[in-house]
Amino acid sequence: MLQKREKVLLLRTFQGRTLRIVREHYLRPSVPCNSPLCPQPATCRNDGKLLSGDVTHYMIPDWKVVQDYLEILEFPELKGIIFMQTACQAVQHQRGRRQYNKLRNLLKDARHDCILFANEFQQYCYLPRERGESMEKWQTRNIYNAAVWYYHHCQDRMPIIMVTDDEEGIQQYGSETEGVFVISFKGILNVNKHRAQIEAFVRLQGASSKDSGLVSDILIHGMKARNRSIHGDLVVVELLPKNEWKGRTAALCENDSDDKATGESPSEPMPTGRVVGILQKNWRDYVVTFPSKEEVQSQGKNAQKILVTPWDYRIPKIRISTQQAEALQDFRVVVRIDSWESTSMYPNGHFVRVLGRIGDLEGEIATILVENTISVAPFSEAQMCEMPVNTPENPWKVSPEQERERRDLRKTHLVFSIDPKGCEDVDDTLSVKTLKNGNLELGVHIADVTHFVAPNSYIDIEAKTRATTYYLADRRYDMLPSILSADLCSLLGGVDRYAVSVMWELDKTSYEIKDVWYGRTIIRSAYKLFYEAAQELLDGNFNIVDDIPEFRDLDERSRQAKLEELVWAIGKLTDIARHVRAQRDLCGALELEGVEVRVQLDEKKNIRDLIPKQPLEVHETVAECMILANHWVAKKIWESFPHQALLRQHPPPHQEFFSELRECAKAKGFFIDTRSNKTLADSLDNANDPNDPIVNRLLRSMATQAMSNALYFSTGSCAEEEFHHYGLALDKYTHFTSPIRRYADIIVHRLLMAAISKDKKMEIKENLFSNKDLEELCRHINNRNRAAQHSQKQSTELFQCMYFKDKDQEAEERSISDGVIYSIRTNGVLVFIPRFGIKGAAYLKNKDGLVISCGPDSRSEWKPGSLQRFQNKITSTTTGGKSVTFHLFDHVTVRISVQASRCHSDTIRLEIMSNKPYMIPDTELFHQSSLLLKSDLVKEVTRSVEEAQLAQEVQVNIIQEDYQKYCQTKGRSLYILLEEIRDLALLDVSNSHGI
Repeated sequence: MLQKREKVLLLRTFQGRTLRIVREHYLRPSVPCNSPLCPQPATCRNDGKLLSGDVTHYMIPDWKVVQDYLEILEFPELKGIIFMQTACQAVQHQRGRRQYNKLRNLLKDARHDCILFANEFQQYCYLPRERGESMEKWQTRNIYNAAVWYYHHCQDRMPIIMVTDDEEGIQQYGSETEGVFVISFKGILNVNKHRAQIEAFVRLQGASSKDSGLVSDILIHGMKARNRSIHGDLVVVELLPKNEWKGRTAALCENDSDDKATGESPSEPMPTGRVVGILQKNWRDYVVTFPSKEEVQSQGKNAQKILVTPWDYRIPKIRISTQQAEALQDFRVVVRIDSWESTSMYPNGHFVRVLGRIGDLEGEIATILVENTISVAPFSEAQMCEMPVNTPENPWKVSPEQERERRDLRKTHLVFSIDPKGCEDVDDTLSVKTLKNGNLELGVHIADVTHFVAPNSYIDIEAKTRATTYYLADRRYDMLPSILSADLCSLLGGVDRYAVSVMWELDKTSYEIKDVWYGRTIIRSAYKLFYEAAQELLDGNFNIVDDIPEFRDLDERSRQAKLEELVWAIGKLTDIARHVRAQRDLCGALELEGVEVRVQLDEKKNIRDLIPKQPLEVHETVAECMILANHWVAKKIWESFPHQALLRQHPPPHQEFFSELRECAKAKGFFIDTRSNKTLADSLDNANDPNDPIVNRLLRSMATQAMSNALYFSTGSCAEEEFHHYGLALDKYTHFTSPIRRYADIIVHRLLMAAISKDKKMEIKENLFSNKDLEELCRHINNRNRAAQHSQKQSTELFQCMYFKDKDQEAEERSISDGVIYSIRTNGVLVFIPRFGIKGAAYLKNKDGLVISCGPDSRSEWKPGSLQRFQNKITSTTTGGKSVTFHLFDHVTVRISVQASRCHSDTIRLEIMSNKPYMIPDTELFHQSSLLLKSDLVKEVTRSVEEAQLAQEVQVNIIQEDYQKYCQTKGRSLYILLEEIRDLALLDVSNSHGI
């Protein structure tokens, strides 16, 4: 459908009068893109000259480059050039007909790999000129916007380089869109002086400062090939000839998951390159450790320039000038890189600040925060001044204005929440009722955070910067102040709260959705249930009623009536959730989650045992209701704002990533069909070993690792067919149900309110982001989410090491556990410890060249010999002829210890003690404990012990000043709690990979 625009020109005549000329300008939703990567060639009508399919990037010259460097652009070596209509018109108007005809002939010549793209007639590419904007700035902005659209139109599969001589444009757009690079044309010429073939413009992902890095699928081998680039830099890579390609070894490595040269036979050679240019540096603050006193002395008595070692293995050593090396050698220190001279092996930097002593809990936590660029400063006074007041002297209450504008559900709906026991930040509640026509009404009611957080307010800017609540093993850093997260935005029982609700009318028998309503409401939650209580009521066990506070003060008659009402509501919600889940299962929804764990306490509130929670159906009931709400809100905001809605996509994984999963399953006689999410889900359901339930959990873990992360995106940046969520089997999905802890949900709430206003033909009060701004915001949120995941994982590993570090490895039998082999390498195996949820490497060949040997009693020892690796097994043979074979999914006895490091983080070390399973007295407990999750254990342990202390009126010591600086949550750290109960043999039974 054509869109009509008008171009207005004001011309001055010879007589001095102003002449206004109006020209009609029509925009189309699709124009020929002439790319072989086009996802819809029929729609684009690509019936002319196409770009070559063997280029590694597309080049888009700016209008000034086309004018001044057309002779260079005619070189046949330059391929994949896209000339924008805006640039061509600039040549026509400013360089005359001769230059313009030269450009036209270049575009027509089939020998030159270049095309014309009519960006000014493409609906999503054209940008009107703003008042007061110069023609040159508008042309550059228009061409860049078209380059971004073209990149997303090709499904982000081909990097685009926009070349320009506008330095301001390079600064403005150079790092704005991932995959679209803006560099100077002179920079391209300088690169070509080195005769480098430009193969990739991508982020460098360093494996280690001493070895290889990965750029996309190109191996950068050695420090010389990395050419002073650092992990995260945007680099230009030259692909080396095939005879110089190298292969990574299939051996276990010391420090990270990438393989290093260990003398083992390498794998099949992969594309190998070298860095020939750095387009954008990603230097930041780095946590480092000063050398020991002996190492400082070895550098010379008068040495003032010291080489410090970064905490991150992927960063090279940094040279700084200081006279305080000896005083700082026991501390974690932050430094910043300043420069890197071409004649030096190491970059230069300067001291910033001290974090804490090596090994100290607060210092190590601060290290994790700095390494993940997480800021934990307290909320400022200006931000807190924007917060509402709710005190006994001045209690908060619903305003009369909001009562008139909102739908009041306080007297008409039974609203209740189901959350973990002791949960304080309740951001979602549910309701279900029978309508007058016999149909059902299902309601999901979410805390209305946007009522309290105005766009562009101080607290909104802070929440946008944080983007998420950061959960570490023993603490959390909130996105919003506690007055909102734990009080006025928490849908607690028996109090009035503002909510944003989605309510569906369902057919009374088939549960088919007849109608849906979105809007702001006022609710009063009747019950604050915990999962176990809701499940007991669902199962018909009413003895749990005494544990529900809302029933305690009722007379018998009222209690019975309210109980029947609540039981009916929970049962009906469960029936609806079963139906919704069945519909998603038919489409291929994947189930890759684990189960939770509870801590068993004795009469004195001491931890006695860890018992895994059996999966409760109410868990799935609540989850399905939240998924349903997220799905319908996603559809609503997309329909109202198709080019600026925030959704969440989960792309299908690459099939080659499933190769290890298929091979491992084959070793057990299972076939995993990975062609679609439906076939994968069915295959995983069928891959059950009745004798070993760990097998299915490991296969599901491998399936999870093969998948890419789900990401937030703006709907204007990609085609509709790319919106699909692979894991949930939904065509559109977003996050709407947790605005207390996710900024993305706040944006979705504002979009939903704007969509409601649009339907009512009212003025849209919400400040909506443009597609470009929303795309940038999504990139920021995705980065912060990755930082949150990394910090949580690193803090979990920190506490695991702290727990095992204090154990006497010879006397502490709980340091010995059962492990399952899930991957074979040339010098060892990868082992999963179900009891603790730990995955790690167990070497079968040590640094001295000795191999593992098992005697008649199956106990292992090191002897001279050799290893022979097969597809599904590895055999260790000693010089005496004795051999032992380890197969995939074999159970072995493993000793867990800690490999301490002064400069880096401590790591868990696994050592195979026996090729037989480790038997503990209670076998049944062993199988149950394989289901435990780390995060739930930590939260449950912390909460349970703190409750015990409060119950016994134990006076909590004043929190140290350093701890207050880094922690916003109340209470003492998990490490202190573990120290207090270490004699009770608390086991860190976990699964850090979420199996």
